[in-house]
Amino acid sequence: MINYLYQEQNWQKQLNDLIIDPLELLNLLELPKEHLLSGAILASNDFKLRVPRAFVKKMRKGDAHDPLLLQILPHHLELQEHPEFITDPLGEEAANQLPGVLHKYSSRFLLTLTGACAVHCRYCFRRHFPYQENLPKNEDWLNIKAYIEDHPLINEVILSGGDPLTLSNRKLQLWLERIESLPQIKILRIHSRVPIVIPNRVDEELISLLKNSRLRIIVVVHSNHASELDDYTCNKLAALSFEHITVLNQAVFLKGVNDNAQTLINLSHRLFEARVMPYYLHVLDKVKGAQHFDVISSEINHIYQEVLANLPGYLVPKLVREIAGEKNKTPLFGVSTF
Repeated sequence: MINYLYQEQNWQKQLNDLIIDPLELLNLLELPKEHLLSGAILASNDFKLRVPRAFVKKMRKGDAHDPLLLQILPHHLELQEHPEFITDPLGEEAANQLPGVLHKYSSRFLLTLTGACAVHCRYCFRRHFPYQENLPKNEDWLNIKAYIEDHPLINEVILSGGDPLTLSNRKLQLWLERIESLPQIKILRIHSRVPIVIPNRVDEELISLLKNSRLRIIVVVHSNHASELDDYTCNKLAALSFEHITVLNQAVFLKGVNDNAQTLINLSHRLFEARVMPYYLHVLDKVKGAQHFDVISSEINHIYQEVLANLPGYLVPKLVREIAGEKNKTPLFGVSTF
């Protein structure tokens, strides 16, 4: 009955009723508060807990090692210093050309329209990104437009953040119309975790907005584990595909979450059932606070080889790492160390 109520709730209500107190989260999952060491509370103060109740409903009660819980629960290990894990591992400060603008690849242009997310993933590579000083205002559009026109190789805009699907449909429509006004832009890509953690975000208004655009629309969702993909979520994702909107998934290799071949195989099969194609499997970005999720390269290669041996090629995500300053993501399979 509770799950049904969450399915019926308006997505904005779910977005405004997030769990932000670690103790409340543990109580809901029937876990002892001893799982929150003092360091974990400090970690939450540094990078706040944010998780939708609908996503928590997918977690196993009484299981401190639930793979969904591990992705969002603050951990005392986040406070440890490690020389390889830094605040800007992808060199985005250097790529931040204008407020809201990240231009790293020649033909693609990324807009961060909001710093808000529906969920705070503890491994987020932008957990230290200075959003408030970078969000584009309406008056910034003319400068953004001029920048794109001055770079004729740009033919694709990527909406990222934060999470662009935390924005209202009205605001999304405003930015969509602006982007559509530029003849050189052919493709709009939307990167979002919201359809996974609040599947009701895929409402009729959003689908109509996307399917009626002159642009080729690609929605890239972010799911790391098949347990995130219940039937309701899969049906919402499939609704995008039914309207000829391309839906891809990117995942991150995470210790304790999906560092197992069968887990990744199950994820690819479940995505395909939802009409979502596996796209990228990212090696963890070395962002400060996420070092406890890191998986050593030899183990990643071993796991990925088993995935290759047990999936058809179209269900195998590309294993990649993003390296600051490079002109593309770096394929990794077959590389002994990375």
